[in-house]
Amino acid sequence: MRSSLTLLLSAALALAAPTPPEDDTPLPVLIWHGLGDTFNGDGIKQIGELIDSVHEGTLVYPIGLDPDPNSDRTASWFGNTTQQIAQVCAELAAHPILSTAPAVDALGFSQGGIFLRAYVERCNFPPVRNLVTFGTPHNGISEFQACATTDWMCKGAMALLKMRTWSSFVQNRLVPAQYYRTVDPETGNASEEYLEYSNLLADINNEREVKNETYKKNIASLNKLVMFQFSDDVTVVPRESEWFAEVNGTTRTVFPLKDRPIYKEDWLGLKKLDEKDGLEFRIAPGKHMQLSDKVLKAAFKEYFGPLKASSKAPKPKLDL
Repeated sequence: MRSSLTLLLSAALALAAPTPPEDDTPLPVLIWHGLGDTFNGDGIKQIGELIDSVHEGTLVYPIGLDPDPNSDRTASWFGNTTQQIAQVCAELAAHPILSTAPAVDALGFSQGGIFLRAYVERCNFPPVRNLVTFGTPHNGISEFQACATTDWMCKGAMALLKMRTWSSFVQNRLVPAQYYRTVDPETGNASEEYLEYSNLLADINNEREVKNETYKKNIASLNKLVMFQFSDDVTVVPRESEWFAEVNGTTRTVFPLKDRPIYKEDWLGLKKLDEKDGLEFRIAPGKHMQLSDKVLKAAFKEYFGPLKASSKAPKPKLDL
């Protein structure tokens, strides 16, 4: 009888005890800028301020490959992306605040989204909850961008890219070449040169014969992968790459992600992520990186914020 009373009393006390307050602290947000930008550029600073205006108190961490802004800009053009990503992995894992966070959110602009996805696949410590990308060529580019008349860094890089794309010299030194992708015109599949020599994209898209199960597991562990495609993008060719689609270079036939082997055979964990409603395809109006505060604030409200937000009722869809 005494043991029964003790159990009843313990249960009553447990029910009466106050529930620990939920942590309303927003998760930190990592930002990786695009080609030719810097970690402390005015645009990135404004993005950080906008995130804080939506979720006050957010620790915003713009990723830079060098503390000197000019060197960071140069590193967006020139460098070995495998080494660059490894550097960022080490820095984030050693960060006194980020490394102790239960998770982080991540925001990638253009090529920065590719590198953040590579971070998730290869390291993911601290772990990413939601990865949001704007104008990111997840399936690579089939053409190199046009350069401004006086942009000599761009012109020099593009000239070298077009001449020796698959050489080890270029693949280890010129960043855009490392997410350039070609296909076999007869089969429509990834070309042998790309599969053999690509320093980054063929690996992180798990397109080679031997699949990396860690990449697949880490992508599937995301809560959300949100891919924004710019409606009038002419910088990323093909722009459908921003949704992980394949485009036939001759017929211009578009093969959506879900019709491709990378999804059907789940090389990368995207199908598993989709099965838990974690894969989202969005449109942002305008040309490449023409971002409005309206679009950004709606995205930040929906996908960033406290950790508990992901377990609450569904958030309203973006009104673009």
